[in-house]
Amino acid sequence: MGPKATCPCGGSLPRLHVRTWIEPVVASTQVAGSLYDAGLLLVVKASFGAGAENSSNHSTSPSPREGVEDQQQKAISNFYIIYNLVIGLTPLLSAYGLGWLSDRYHRKISVCVALLGILLSRLGLLFKVLWDWPVEVMYWAAAVNGLCGGFSAYWSGVIALGSLGSSEGRRSVRLIFIDLIMGLGGFCGSMVSGHLFKQFPGQSRQGLVLTACSVSCATFALFYSLLVLKVPESVATPSKARPTVDTVSGTVGTYRTLDPDQPDKQNVVEHPLSPGKVKPQKIIIALLFVGAIIYDLAVVGTVDVMPLFVLRKPLSWNQVQVGYGMAAGYMIFITSFLGVLAFSRCFRDTTMIMIGMVSFGSGALLLAFAKETYMFYIARSIMLFALIPVTTIRSAMSKLIKDSSYGKVFVVLQLFLTLTWVVTSTLYNEIYQLTLEKFVGACFALSSFLSFMAIIPIGIVAYKQASWLKYADITER
Repeated sequence: MGPKATCPCGGSLPRLHVRTWIEPVVASTQVAGSLYDAGLLLVVKASFGAGAENSSNHSTSPSPREGVEDQQQKAISNFYIIYNLVIGLTPLLSAYGLGWLSDRYHRKISVCVALLGILLSRLGLLFKVLWDWPVEVMYWAAAVNGLCGGFSAYWSGVIALGSLGSSEGRRSVRLIFIDLIMGLGGFCGSMVSGHLFKQFPGQSRQGLVLTACSVSCATFALFYSLLVLKVPESVATPSKARPTVDTVSGTVGTYRTLDPDQPDKQNVVEHPLSPGKVKPQKIIIALLFVGAIIYDLAVVGTVDVMPLFVLRKPLSWNQVQVGYGMAAGYMIFITSFLGVLAFSRCFRDTTMIMIGMVSFGSGALLLAFAKETYMFYIARSIMLFALIPVTTIRSAMSKLIKDSSYGKVFVVLQLFLTLTWVVTSTLYNEIYQLTLEKFVGACFALSSFLSFMAIIPIGIVAYKQASWLKYADITER
């Protein structure tokens, strides 16, 4: 054997296989994304803030400051309603086709095309700041991003590449490690975003340094994926043609009974499932879909409303505080990764999923009543395992399908989540505007309820798993 290089998710690989790691692409893309998200919010706020101040100055009866803030909040909310609709619906035209092409021809197609769209959208914000274009130009930037596959095509391609390069036993850890890298990239980008935004003293060019850094990171990600990244060879279990009892238990398998590299002797089942037992696997996949969608409703609603929430009273954050707040959100990538490492040794996947849902639901409920900045950070700290559910659901689904179908299946799941995001974003922004004066935390309370509701389909999966494990024990005897 030649010289070894340490694999990012444990173990060792030949040095040549370093080029198969998707982590550099994920990290640079997420740094670009976090800079872009903070920059877009602050640029939009500045644009609508100037308009609100001008309208109040020319008014015969000037409105109080609270009225100007509410007017600005509604304008920003309306912008994001249209923006999210555009960036969420346009991938429907191309994402599945890119996933199909990736499965049929080359695994990097969906990732590279999506990264091109991401780069063009970052350029759109740069040009808006540089030449003072109207804020509506960002709708066109979002449309270009979506037509190139958007996040749906990009992330499904990343998950497919990550799943190919990992065994079934290590897949949950492998995928959560990719999420960890994404979180670290987002944390670093968010921490510096507020400072970079203020680099230009002139009001018209404010944000130029930030957007230029975002474009640079997106450019690096695109060229790295084109010129350096290689598709890893599949190390998944080769015998996937006919499912066995072990495959069903492995869907939400425990790390105590499933060795990462070799099947446990107690789990080796020589008898394949009868045709009637194949159908319950489809039920498992459907329940996992339902759980992921309901939970995504809760998460997306909170994430979309949170930037508006922190800009308004009682918090009233400035640019630097907005960056720090976004960075705090990315800390869940680190804590969720550590949670999977710890929980996977003593809990089933379904248990880990439910722990993450309870974590997020509890934090969202506290966030609904946050009146001070410290309360916001306490609520964020309670959400420390919020990333576990969707990542673990993806890992569980990958164990039920052939690796040749990863691109299509993952992009279908991501499109469902994207549609959920579009509907939720519009609905939550409307609810936020309606409850702005009465109870500004109403959206967070709704998210908490939905997060706890998502536990129901996962609980059914856990119950079915227990039943099938009992059936497997009887069959062995």
